[in-house]
Amino acid sequence: MDVTLHLAQDPEADELLGRSPLAALVGMLLDQQVPMEWAFKGPSTIARRMGAEDLDAHDIAAYAPDAFAALLSEKPAVHRYPGSMAGRVQQLCRYLVDTYDGDAEAVWRGVGSGKELLKRLQELPGFGKQKAQIFLALLGKQLGVRPEGWREAAGAYGEVDSFRSVADITGPESLTKVRAYKQEAKAAAKAKTSGG
Repeated sequence: MDVTLHLAQDPEADELLGRSPLAALVGMLLDQQVPMEWAFKGPSTIARRMGAEDLDAHDIAAYAPDAFAALLSEKPAVHRYPGSMAGRVQQLCRYLVDTYDGDAEAVWRGVGSGKELLKRLQELPGFGKQKAQIFLALLGKQLGVRPEGWREAAGAYGEVDSFRSVADITGPESLTKVRAYKQEAKAAAKAKTSGG
């Protein structure tokens, strides 16, 4: 895995996301209740604070939980909820260590179908169906991981020329389109719940 991503809109953070399967997974995990760029800058911040050039699932899994929470809470915090997200990142890394010997790329390496890949992603702690489908679309659209049926398994996020999620962000212009889509979707959901 060695591509250029533009999810954090920060060259150093994006470089790490493009070469590190674990960083990409952690960024996706952090992508909730904060701006996308903040979430995807998180892996780079965590690595730097751990004194490393990449994230290591074994190191994170073995980190003392209170110390890891403190690491994510340092200013500027890695997330709006650094304590609870620290726990989630460690839970993800423990799962990767137990299931894939800490090799995040093994989640998708050699997988036979989009359906199987979606299943594996949904088994990751913190990855519900939507997050798993978005990450599957990111793998297919930008990281060259395209098992048979990947677009179908990714649902609407796998559609060509859609601007629904981080899977479609390749620079500032597409980021603006994804933001606009998310605002429209949020407004539609709000209108629906208020009976409008």
